[in-house]
Amino acid sequence: LEAIRDYVLGGGGLVMVGGYMTFQGIDAKARYRDTEVAEVLGVEMEAGDDRAERPQGAKPRVAAASHPIVAGLEAEWPALLGYNRFAARQKATVVATVGNDPLIVAAEFGKGRSVAFASDCGPHWAPPAFVDWPGYTTLWRQIVGWAAGV
Repeated sequence: LEAIRDYVLGGGGLVMVGGYMTFQGIDAKARYRDTEVAEVLGVEMEAGDDRAERPQGAKPRVAAASHPIVAGLEAEWPALLGYNRFAARQKATVVATVGNDPLIVAAEFGKGRSVAFASDCGPHWAPPAFVDWPGYTTLWRQIVGWAAGV
């Protein structure tokens, strides 16, 4: 975990994607809070189980329309079925939200960048309507590109 932190501080990019065993995760078993990785994420993780299950669906919305991560994407996206709850740090940018919570948080640390994506990127919390959405590929290309500094 120290190597990941040092990589970001030295100019690397980090994208952390949500799920049952990321951020704090199910029963807080992932335990990324208070680690070296947490030092280079623009989010404050909860102490306990941070999963927010939304079987009825929760529609993400763009919160920072001028951010390069969401360039060219519509303001509202297909629903997600869950995500990890966290809060954005003061100097981070909340790029998109789901309900009242951050979905995408971008931040710069040292010479590098990181992006926290609160949901997962595959068909569990991201149902077929989200994965098949025409903006899906663009979103991920722009998340990775921004984190990499390109």
